[in-house]
Amino acid sequence: MESSIPVLILKTTPKNEDEMMVAIFEYIDRLFNIVRPRRLLYMAIDGVAPRAKMNQQRSRRFRASKEGMEAAVEKQRVREEILAKGGFLPPEEIKERFDSNCITPGTEFMDNLAKCLRYYIADRLNNDPGWKNLTVILSDASAPGEGEHKIMDYIRRQRAQPNHDPNTHHCLCGADADLIMLGLATHEPNFTIIREEFKPNKPKPCGLCNQFGHEVKDCEGLPREKKGKHDELADSLPCAEGEFIFLRLNVLREYLERELTMASLPFTFDVERSIDDWVFMCFFVGNDFLPHLPSLEIREGAIDRLVNIYKNVVHKTGGYLTESGYVNLQRVQMIMLAVGEVEDSIFKKRKDDEDSFRRRQKEKRKRMKRDQPAFSPGGILTPHALGSRNSPGSQVASNPRQAAYEMRMQNNSSPSISPNTSFTSDGSPSPIGGIKRKAEDSDSEPEPEDNVRLWEAGWKQRYYKNKFDVDAADEKFRRKVVQSYVEGLCWVLRYYYQGCASWKWYYPFHYAPFASDFEGIADMPSDFEKGTKPFKPLEQLMGVFPAASGNFLPPSWRKLMSDPDSSIIDFYPEDFAIDLNGKKYAWQGVALLPFVDERRLRAALEEVYPDLTPEETKRNSLGGDVLFVGKHHPLHDFILELYQTGSTEPVDVPPELCHGIQGKFSLDEEAVLPDQIVCSPVPMLRDLTQNAAISINFKDPQFAEDYIFKAVMLPGARKPTPVLKPSDWEKSSNGRQWKPQLGFNRDRRPVHLDQAAFRTLGHVMPRGTGAGVYGNAAPPPATYQGNLYRPLLRGQAQIPKLMSNMRPQDSWRGPPPLFQQQRFDRGVGAEPLLPWNRMLQTQNAAFQPNQYQMLAGPGGYPPRRDDRGGRQGYPREGRKYPLPPPSGRYSWN
Repeated sequence: MESSIPVLILKTTPKNEDEMMVAIFEYIDRLFNIVRPRRLLYMAIDGVAPRAKMNQQRSRRFRASKEGMEAAVEKQRVREEILAKGGFLPPEEIKERFDSNCITPGTEFMDNLAKCLRYYIADRLNNDPGWKNLTVILSDASAPGEGEHKIMDYIRRQRAQPNHDPNTHHCLCGADADLIMLGLATHEPNFTIIREEFKPNKPKPCGLCNQFGHEVKDCEGLPREKKGKHDELADSLPCAEGEFIFLRLNVLREYLERELTMASLPFTFDVERSIDDWVFMCFFVGNDFLPHLPSLEIREGAIDRLVNIYKNVVHKTGGYLTESGYVNLQRVQMIMLAVGEVEDSIFKKRKDDEDSFRRRQKEKRKRMKRDQPAFSPGGILTPHALGSRNSPGSQVASNPRQAAYEMRMQNNSSPSISPNTSFTSDGSPSPIGGIKRKAEDSDSEPEPEDNVRLWEAGWKQRYYKNKFDVDAADEKFRRKVVQSYVEGLCWVLRYYYQGCASWKWYYPFHYAPFASDFEGIADMPSDFEKGTKPFKPLEQLMGVFPAASGNFLPPSWRKLMSDPDSSIIDFYPEDFAIDLNGKKYAWQGVALLPFVDERRLRAALEEVYPDLTPEETKRNSLGGDVLFVGKHHPLHDFILELYQTGSTEPVDVPPELCHGIQGKFSLDEEAVLPDQIVCSPVPMLRDLTQNAAISINFKDPQFAEDYIFKAVMLPGARKPTPVLKPSDWEKSSNGRQWKPQLGFNRDRRPVHLDQAAFRTLGHVMPRGTGAGVYGNAAPPPATYQGNLYRPLLRGQAQIPKLMSNMRPQDSWRGPPPLFQQQRFDRGVGAEPLLPWNRMLQTQNAAFQPNQYQMLAGPGGYPPRRDDRGGRQGYPREGRKYPLPPPSGRYSWN
């Protein structure tokens, strides 16, 4: 059966919300076709986040609003300047401006997204055979918690059930780096992360003229040249779907096991506990809830430094740093003080590296200036882009030879310039003695002022004075900062391994303390207030939105963000400072925003809560997960019977009907029911008039608040077959490239070559390509099946024919010794194929165009029969005719 959602190829950014929803459907379809889930598809959208995460969300949204307004002002300024100079710019396109801040729980956009996903799931369960026996759980933005953590909480709770399959394969989709830590924290043996491949420096069109090659600030307002009939595609890049990569955590676990294995420990080595400690140490280099320590930068190899210190100190700690998400602060103190001992050297080395980098950049700029041509042709001989000769502004030379002669004479008549002559900024020689270079002509880029100077003595005093506005001698304040940071470390680890320990806790400072300040932390409390509740969606919007995004809030709530008499107006500054904190770019800096006081915010909102409409009140409520199944699923009839009986009490999920999944079912007021029309929330998509899918509210198994989920590999779990070979541990792998595993099943048998194909390869493949420990191992006999050939790409160099004497049954044997590698010609003068001869033959083969361009011939047709009676690629033993003399152009051997 075909899907009922039509294919919409979006060449550009979606113009409205409806097109965006369809693009989301297509994106999910592509992910589904790549992963091909068999049991469960869990779709989780970010809901209301914990208070610790809201600080980062607030910073991001304030930055986005500020940068958006600055970009709009800059764009308008450049447009006015270009038009004043007579430049050409296309008229401003009137389109719906999309504010990315609307992707926050509680907005109408997120509510509409949830409705669209319900329709999408019902459509796929009805019409896509790949979804036939699949259980689908949707956790939309009304369910509190970050999306990836809702999935992790589901996995933890299912692992604690007796019916859970410990060998379940998990595939988590997301681009955040913390997914790696979350996957390791589950201790599931089969865990894979799929993420879209990041390709930096993608070209973007100018926001004014829509042409590529420059930014808005560099736009000159030049007219676009019409190229062909379809001019709208002239400057557009070829559209290509994003590529995805698989990150297999079982391979990462092999690397970590190799790296963290330690001998002669005073306690039993446990690789699972070591991986937990490694995850905990990664929090020191930065996460979404805490700033990183000043001495630990991930780009400076901070993780490797921490691992080395950990391996040196762990013998003294008497045990591991963590256990099932709980931290042993006494042992952590020993690690942190060891880092503090090398902090001063880290800061000095960082300064030396930065100075060395600036010096190299300065020399590079000088070389580029020195290598510039002495002059470039001007006037009618000015170089033009391809296809621009016929443009209205281009000049046509009536006598090009005479124009070139005059230019040469003019250049020769100019006074000679000595190598020591200095130049002005426009390229002309400066007067004798030179002139004083202006500041804007300097080779060095302006650097932000750094008042802390961590590489100089007294760095700790300057740091606390500049960042916290307190004296370093204030031991009480430093102790408070360290205690808050230690609480943060305990909270983050608990969040990753046990769930949210407190919805109210957050780190109340913009900067982190030094590692050398972590003295006496063993006695610090690490408990959190129990029974805390998350913010409601609209309350979170008030906590993270700037006043410029107030249009997503009810009018009376919006007024609190802009009214000068508002009691919380100080939460919404129109402008704020960004501290670069030693970085180069503004996006790397720290946004110095005031922290939101929860008590003041709730007190102010009590006055405007009565103004909410019924729809807004519904959006402001917390929801839960919804489970969907199709008519072929074993659970379908069970759920349908619950609706027919009108059960009001939660019912246990029968695990035998859904691959061991356990939890509670409760009826859904907005359920998708069989034989009922599912209305489409997108006008361009039709309603589902023949629906057979069904949905119901689903709740995970519940545990006591003090229950501890064990961070161990479950009994019965089978570790995947090791992937890494002994040669993978070496720094040099003899030039062999690592080959990724295709698909999820490592035992999948791909199509193989038959004997005829091996005979063909015997003439075109070089011998001796399998050097290495595993290179000469023959595949099992059962794999010699199928037929597969791969044509060479256009322009690809021909592979030299060095295996012509090889029989098919010998094709998997290793290369013979050099003294046995001989080339037997029918003429005299046979010589061994020595390495330099082989190299020459390879070079000659690279200059033979199109001889083996496509094994199947041009356009997919079979190759022509050779004019000499035989087909190319047959063994020479079958030839009964003399070969032509070598001409130096073709290789017949």
